[in-house]
Parts: sequence; C-alpha cells; structure tokens
Amino acid sequence: MARAWELEGRTAVVTGAARGLGAGLARRFSGLGMRVALLGREHATLAAVAETLGTESHAVEVDVTDDAAMERAAEETARVLGAPSVVVANAGVAEGGPFGTSDPRTWRRVVEVNLVGSAITARAFLPGLLSSGGYFLQVASTAAFGAAPMMSAYCASKAGAEAFARSLRAEVAHQGVGVGVAYLHWTDTDMVRDVERHPVLRELRGHMPGPARRVYPVDRVASWLVRGVERRSASVYAPPWLRLAQAGRPFFPLAVDLLSRRELPRLLRENAFGQTGLLGTGGHIEQGLIGRTPAGPDTDGHGRPRGEGR
Repeated sequence: MARAWELEGRTAVVTGAARGLGAGLARRFSGLGMRVALLGREHATLAAVAETLGTESHAVEVDVTDDAAMERAAEETARVLGAPSVVVANAGVAEGGPFGTSDPRTWRRVVEVNLVGSAITARAFLPGLLSSGGYFLQVASTAAFGAAPMMSAYCASKAGAEAFARSLRAEVAHQGVGVGVAYLHWTDTDMVRDVERHPVLRELRGHMPGPARRVYPVDRVASWLVRGVERRSASVYAPPWLRLAQAGRPFFPLAVDLLSRRELPRLLRENAFGQTGLLGTGGHIEQGLIGRTPAGPDTDGHGRPRGEGR
C-alpha cells in the first residue's frame, strides 16, 4: 500500500468540474483543506460550485481540447492558487449507438475530449506537477476492461486514456511525479441518468450481472478517488471490488463476443437502436458546440425522427 501524503494547503486541479463527479471531487479536495481550480466549459456553473467550497478556489472556463487555452489555464491557476500538486483529468463525454450510422463529428468529439483532452491536460499542468512532486489522476472506466458493442467511441477513448496514463507514469516516475488510473463503473451523474432513456444503453446495462448494474452516489465515488490520490495509487477502483475484475480482463473480449452474437440479433429486431447523441447536460452543451442537435429518445442522433434516412 502506498504511503499517504499530506494534501492540506496544496492545490488541486479538476477538469469537468461543473457538475457530477468533478464537482464532487472539488468538494472532497476542499474538505481536506486544498485550494481547488475548477476547469470546464460553463463559467457560471463552475463559479456556483466554487462558492460552495470552504477553501480558496478559482473557476476557469476552458475547452480541454484547446492546447493554447489549456496552457493559459495552467498559467492562470499557478498565478492565482500556486503550482498544482494534484491534477485530475475528469472531463469526459459519451454517446451510444451503432458505429456504422454514427455521426463522425460526434464520434470524434468523444475521443477528443476523453483521450486527447486528457493528454492536453497532462501536458499543460506537467511543469507544475514536476515542481511540486505531484500526482496526475486519469479518470478511465470499466469500458477500458472490455469493449462493448454500441459504445465504440467511448470504449476506444477510455482504453486509450488508460494506455496514455500508463505510458506517462513510466516516463515521469523517476522525476517524482505519480500517475494513477481511476476505473469507474456506474456513477449517479446526469450522463448515466440518460441511460434509461435510450434502448441501446438500457439493454447494455441490463445484460450485466446484478452487482455490476448498481449505480453509486457521486460523493461515494469521489471519496474512493480521493483516497487513491492520498495514497498516490497507480490504480484506483470505484467501487473497490473492481480490483477483482482486473484478473478477468483477458476473458472479457471473448465473453462480450459470445454474448453479442447471441443477443444482438434479437435486440436489433426488438429495438430501433439509433444514436443517443452526447449524453447528459454537459454532453448536450458539447453537442451544441459541434453543431449537432442532442438526440432524444425518438430521434436518431441527427435531430431527425428515427426511420428517416441519413
């Protein structure tokens, strides 16, 4: 077990901090006496979260996929709060639906935010982490364990983010910087609450074993991640029992293939699996920024009723 380090008085940076897990992490870090920089796309919402914190904080409106803007955000954070000791690459979006009919811009945006945005976050804040001997936490997912059908962009991006973080860990360990990967399951965010609205995601979750369908409260998940930060853990599991699932990773692709071949034909006959669009409030904002209309339960991901041609 890694030795815990003292976080009080240090600076934490959280991307995707306007709501959900990002906001939960900001509150947890503040509760430990840390200064907190909240990064995201909505300044007013970020500022509202900052006002709930009991320690010094700073809200920065920024797109994590914009290299120059993230460099400026890192400089601003260091100027206002000091060099970061903890950086959490939490910003993420998700969509669901068949790859063959997916909108290229929406598909690409998932990879840009979840993978490229995480790398840009690391690059922008790495000088500060080097100066503080800090810790970078990459928020990944059980989607990195085994790719699921109808979630190609999300699974690809989270597997890529895991690989990126592991590569970075090996690269900077000798310089005193720790890097961890957080594996999350179902967390009670507005993104996950969209699941029941979309047949593709409802069926995906419904075919999981009972314990794997459980949804965990944001504050509880945030507490698991912060414990990992305190220990500078290489792997953080939320919930902790996911550690046991790591042993089964070599068998997950085969299990997914067998289940998909058996169940997908039936499910496709019973459901019109259209595109979900980007999920949750944050996803809807992203969707608008790339010129797409968020998909509802009766649309195909392009703002048209299901059944209309592309």
